[in-house]
Order: sequence, then C-alpha cells, then structure tokens
Amino acid sequence: MTEIINPPVINEATKSQKIEYVVYFLFGALEILLAFRLVLKLTGASLASGFVRLIYNLTGIFISPFSGIFSKGYAQGVETTSVLEPATIVAIVVCVILAWGIVKLIRISSGEQQES
Repeated sequence: MTEIINPPVINEATKSQKIEYVVYFLFGALEILLAFRLVLKLTGASLASGFVRLIYNLTGIFISPFSGIFSKGYAQGVETTSVLEPATIVAIVVCVILAWGIVKLIRISSGEQQES
C-alpha cells in the first residue's frame, strides 16, 4: 500500500490582510501608550521621571481633541495627586472604533471574499 502524502498547506496573508494587521498593530501600540498614561495619571506619577514625561509627550497629541469634554477628577494623597483624565478614556474608545472602522473599509475596498 502506498500512502498519499499531502503537501503542507501554507496560508499566506493577502495584501489587504497584511494592511489590516499593520493598522491593528499601530492602533494597538497607541492603545497601550494611552493605557500607560491613564495608569500613570491615576497613580500620580512624578513628572521628574523621564519615562512619565515621554509617555505624556507621546500621547498628548492624541488626547488633546478630547480635552475639556469632561472635567478632570483630582484626589490629593499624602505625597502625590491622582488625576482621573476622562479625555484619555475617550481617546482609547475612539481609537478602538477608528481601528475597527479602518479595517472594515480595507475589507470592503479590497473586493476579496470575506468570511462571515
């Protein structure tokens, strides 16, 4: 008896799928930075730290359109002041929706058969 050897199936991403992966990666990285900002603000991280300043500087442009929608909440501690910055939360939600919408547009414009 001879056995039929099936060649390995190689599934390679299409061009539009690769673009989708890049979009999700970039927005995912931004989400992580915004989450860091949210946690650093909530824990009252010191601006003396270079890392804290870096995160605030990188994410500042992405939350500026949402600043002023809601007022910030402050909680004074013994050594630090915690800040609840709703603009960061709004930016996180908007980025998720934008990433999803961009990927949907890519799928529609690619003309490829989509899985249900």
